[in-house]
Amino acid sequence: MKTKKKIVDTTLRDGEQCPGIVFGTEDKIRLGLLLDELGVYEIEAGCVDVHSSDMQYIDKLMGQKKNAKVSLWSRMRQEDVETACLLQPDLIHIGVPVSYVQIYSKLNKNKVWVQREIKSCLEIANNYSMPVTVGLEDATRADIGFILSLVRQLYSMGVKTVRIADTVGTVTPERGAQIIKEIHNAIEELTIEIHEHNDLGMAIANSILMAKAGGEMIDCTLLGLGERVGNCNLYDFVRATETIFDCGVDKKKIQGVEQELIDILQRGVG
Repeated sequence: MKTKKKIVDTTLRDGEQCPGIVFGTEDKIRLGLLLDELGVYEIEAGCVDVHSSDMQYIDKLMGQKKNAKVSLWSRMRQEDVETACLLQPDLIHIGVPVSYVQIYSKLNKNKVWVQREIKSCLEIANNYSMPVTVGLEDATRADIGFILSLVRQLYSMGVKTVRIADTVGTVTPERGAQIIKEIHNAIEELTIEIHEHNDLGMAIANSILMAKAGGEMIDCTLLGLGERVGNCNLYDFVRATETIFDCGVDKKKIQGVEQELIDILQRGVG
C-alpha cells in the first residue's frame, strides 16, 4: 500500500529566486491555478520581504483556486509576519535560522534571541488567527540538540508543522533521514516538511529518503527551479516515487504545466 504524502510547490517563491526569473502578476495567477489543478497540497505563492508592494495577485489566487492551500513566506520579523497576515493567505511560513553559521556568524545573534523572536512572531500570527508553519533554515548543518529544543518550544505554542530546510544543499540522504527520525522520535505528532536544494545534485534522493523516514510534506518546484542550482524537481520526484508514495498529483499533467512555465520564461526573455 502506498504511503500518502503532500506536495508543497514553491515555484512562485523559491523558483523565482533563480537568477534572471521574475514572474508577472498574471503569470503567477496562471501558474498558481495550474498547480491547483495538478493536485498539489500547498502553493507557496510568494515572499513578503521581497515583493510586498506587488502582492495583489494573492487575493485573486485565493479567490479562484479550488483545493490547494496558499501560503506566504516571511522572515522572522514581526513587521513581516504582520504584513503576511494582512494579505490573508491560508497560512504563512516563517523562516527561522537554526545553524550556528546563520545565528552567530551571519546575524551576530544567539539562540536565546531566536527563541524570543519566534515566540513574538507566533503571538502576532495567533492574534490574526493565522495558521503557521515554521521553517528551520540551514537545519541540516545545525546542532540537533538545539533543533529538538526549539521544536518542542514550537509545538508547545501550537505549531503543528516544521520545515527542515537543507538551505545550502549539502546533506546526504542518510544524514537527512536520521534528522527526520530524531525529530519524529522527539515529537511523534509533529508534521515534518522537507525542503531540499540541489547544490550537490542530491535534492531528489534526499527528499525520497527523508520522506521514507517520516517526512509527510515535500517541497518541489516545476523544472527544479530555485535559488542557485535549484530545488527538488516536481516531476522527477513524483515519477521516482510513484510505486511507494501517493502524492495526490497527476503525473501525466505535470509536463504540460512545465511547458506553460517554459512559455512564460521564453516570453520574458523575448
